[in-house]
Amino acid sequence: MSFHIENIVPEYINYWHEVGLSKFIRVFWYFILFEFTRYIVIDYIIAFIFGANKKKRAEKFEKARQLLRLENPFVSVIIPGKNEGKHLFKLTRSLAEQTFSNFELIIVDDGSDDDTPIIGKNLERLGLIDKFIRNEMRGGKASAANLALRYSSGKFIVHLDADCSFDYDAIENVLVPFYMSPKIAAVGGNVKVRNYKESLCSKLQAIEYLKTVSVGRIITSYLGIYKIISGAFGAFRADVIDAIGGWDIGPGLDGDITVKIRKSGYKVCFEPSAICLTNAPSKFKVLTKQRLRWDKSIIRFRVRKHKDVYFPNANFSWSTFFALAENVFYNVVLDILWWFYIIDIIINYSSQLQFVIPMNFTLYFVMSYVQMCSIYVFSERRKEELYLWPYVSLMSIYTGTYLRIVRTAAYYKEFFFKRSFEDTWNPYKSSAQAKKAGL
Repeated sequence: MSFHIENIVPEYINYWHEVGLSKFIRVFWYFILFEFTRYIVIDYIIAFIFGANKKKRAEKFEKARQLLRLENPFVSVIIPGKNEGKHLFKLTRSLAEQTFSNFELIIVDDGSDDDTPIIGKNLERLGLIDKFIRNEMRGGKASAANLALRYSSGKFIVHLDADCSFDYDAIENVLVPFYMSPKIAAVGGNVKVRNYKESLCSKLQAIEYLKTVSVGRIITSYLGIYKIISGAFGAFRADVIDAIGGWDIGPGLDGDITVKIRKSGYKVCFEPSAICLTNAPSKFKVLTKQRLRWDKSIIRFRVRKHKDVYFPNANFSWSTFFALAENVFYNVVLDILWWFYIIDIIINYSSQLQFVIPMNFTLYFVMSYVQMCSIYVFSERRKEELYLWPYVSLMSIYTGTYLRIVRTAAYYKEFFFKRSFEDTWNPYKSSAQAKKAGL
């Protein structure tokens, strides 16, 4: 009985084997040049270097930890937000278990219309919160954060979201990098999805966070082009925050303040061992609204407000230039180029789509799992994250189609109509003032 491998290999794979490498590259040039290079080649190179330097990095980190413990600086933990009352008690419990305890806890209620004022004042009376401050009229998250900053007295400011929880050593670990270099002015924590079992939507975000936050920010931090301290968990030198005038009106204030710090000549870094768990949107409708807001901020801040980083000036920095240029290139330029790529395929290879489409999904399917393997080099929750492996197969549709369409819509709205100033995430009066001031 004769047996041929061609009998079990899918027809579309046989097709690309027969037409040869040159045509394969011609059709899938976008994947090869950009996706494969950025998310496989670079990831694995950095993972190898990261692993090779693990012992040296651990020794340096422990020396800095001893300096932190020796000084034991006073820290201000600030939590600005609206209608966050239901999260406050759990948050205080999480913070009470921290290995670092020399901090004050300041919560600013930004015009909540739920039970937050009652809950916050009760927690303050019980001594679980050091300061509970209420804005009777909502001013927006930046306004609330700046108000907390005004009442803070710590050497470092740790900015948190109320709906997060933290590993027992998270606060200590996010402070350690400040003692590794006097040029470091801000440190980002490692944000992971807590409710990853809740829905398909949250599962896909959990994988996305592992790729773009846990691994992606390790890589950009290592390369010196890290550009966003997450508002969910980030630490700042108080003197630097004061010098740059605090937070400007968002949405996108997290990335904005990071760029302001970089433009002031300081370094920012990511600390993967400072773990924060957050709830991601469990419904695609809510997620779409969130991502439209996030993606508009790229145009508003990276392209418009901070465009000066792309031109030679007295404060020009190549690292800041590459940080923002990389962000704009991979998120905006390649998003636009992808649509031209799709048009090219439809026009020139419409008769071969039955071979192109399945091969395209195969490439991204394989890449997603190969990339997931690189995540395991860095992960401290490998057993828990095994649960997500079956859903990795859907990431090509989630990131390659769904999120790309959302990004394109956001870029179009912001680039031509400046729609971020109309986002209800901020009060209208605050957005109107920000628009007038060019913020």
